[in-house]
Amino acid sequence: MGIPVLILGESGSGKSASLRNFSPDEIGIFNVASKPLPFRKKLPKLDGATYKLIEKGLSEPKLKRYAIDDSQYLLCFDMFGKAKETGYQKFTDMALNFYNLIQFVINRTPPDVIVYFLHHTETTTEGKIKAKTIGKMLDEKLTVEGLFSIVLFCTTDGISHEFITQSDGCTTAKSPMDMFQKEIDNDLKLVDDTIRNYYEITEKENESNEKD
Repeated sequence: MGIPVLILGESGSGKSASLRNFSPDEIGIFNVASKPLPFRKKLPKLDGATYKLIEKGLSEPKLKRYAIDDSQYLLCFDMFGKAKETGYQKFTDMALNFYNLIQFVINRTPPDVIVYFLHHTETTTEGKIKAKTIGKMLDEKLTVEGLFSIVLFCTTDGISHEFITQSDGCTTAKSPMDMFQKEIDNDLKLVDDTIRNYYEITEKENESNEKD
């Protein structure tokens, strides 16, 4: 049972930049929108990642941590692909595809694998900042953040970047009790280490490596 982690933030808030301290052999990136990373370090990434390619890569993971950057584009590109379809079924299909990916991470990946969903936000009419979705099904029938135990919110003042780890009433940030301070540096490597320490996750070598 793998661990999905949701990283929320507006464009430019530091979601992708938070990957900067991983080494190339530590993380794999599913780059949905095929964007260059916002730092010079070269990290392994699969451009143009789709649901099918992501699930294929996670079905036999070679690494212990992955990032889906930016995961909301899976919904967006799915919507454009169905733009000429009529009726509400397409919205059900789009919601189901995203839900199934999260469930795939939870139920089909090893317990020492963490998958980070780097995801844009939107503001509701009530002023709540939440994960950006398409259509009403994911909001009314299924709250996306409810499928994650850890939701970190990116914030910046234009100079420094932080993760907010608990809600202030305006965001959907949350994390287990005593896992983090309320504000931490937006360093996903530090977050990964903290999660593994908190849950006492020991990284097991791949079976293929054990045979070498």
